[in-house]
Amino acid sequence: MSNALLEVRNLKKYFNTSAGLLHAVDDVSFSLQAGSTLGIVGESGCGKSTLGSTVLFLNEPTGGEILFHGDDITKMKKREFHRIRPRMQMIFQDPYSSLNGRMSVHQLIAEPLIVNKICHSKQEISQRVAQMMDTVGLASRLANAYPHELDGGRRQRIGIARALILEPEFVVCDEPVSALDVSIQAQILNLLMDLQDSMHLTYLFITHDLSVVRHISQEIMVMYLGQCMEKAPADELFTNPMHPYTQALLAAIPVPSADSRHKRRELLQGEVSSPVNPKPGCRFAARCPHVSAECCSGSIPLTEVKPGHFVSCLHCR
Repeated sequence: MSNALLEVRNLKKYFNTSAGLLHAVDDVSFSLQAGSTLGIVGESGCGKSTLGSTVLFLNEPTGGEILFHGDDITKMKKREFHRIRPRMQMIFQDPYSSLNGRMSVHQLIAEPLIVNKICHSKQEISQRVAQMMDTVGLASRLANAYPHELDGGRRQRIGIARALILEPEFVVCDEPVSALDVSIQAQILNLLMDLQDSMHLTYLFITHDLSVVRHISQEIMVMYLGQCMEKAPADELFTNPMHPYTQALLAAIPVPSADSRHKRRELLQGEVSSPVNPKPGCRFAARCPHVSAECCSGSIPLTEVKPGHFVSCLHCR
């Protein structure tokens, strides 16, 4: 744990709303070793993207600690944090809205270098940009093109280039392929995996696509209404899911087989609980087929039931 590149302890992010306090991220903990990928999965609104942006301090956390190389960035002064900001970057979900449409490809990729005053001359900037364009698979002839002239795959390659031009160690990938065609998704996923090997990157990979997260992640964390329900190595999670919510997610994966249509699907019953002023107990209790009175009486900690396999469920112990 102490050798982790990133360590998150009891992270909380709440938002004030007219209805009360919205618990977007509530007491989430995990660690990431250098060069590894942690996949974050869950339904829309479970807090995946908020977790990613809070870990990068794009959202100021309500509570908890975020340790990068052992230093808690939540306690850093602005000037001190500015020095490590280039080492922590983000690839955004929408490759079009995340780019300034008035800037060319060259200008977009060069912008992080200019803002962080990395290069000392225009020639050095041009060389770095050309090298990065080649690295992410953007043809040099596109340097003067604008985002609206390009397809989604090339736009996302620009976003990847912007994130990696500063040579970071840690990258949050916030659903980087969800807005792309299926054929382009595979290209971008393979690119991200190749770049991880060549640049020794560490990923926090956020997605709602379970087939994608299994392909790219060594470890997977399942979130529900701001909390971690289950965390395990990728193969272990898919072969031995323990939490009822994880089991429901995996059962919903389409199977390309004519025989699968005869298999009975376990459908979740009940309504999704509100993340605003949540009641004590398990957040999944209202939809869980194994719920008991004890599940609603108090907080249920994430417990290691097998080596490396953590579950927040009384039924699984």
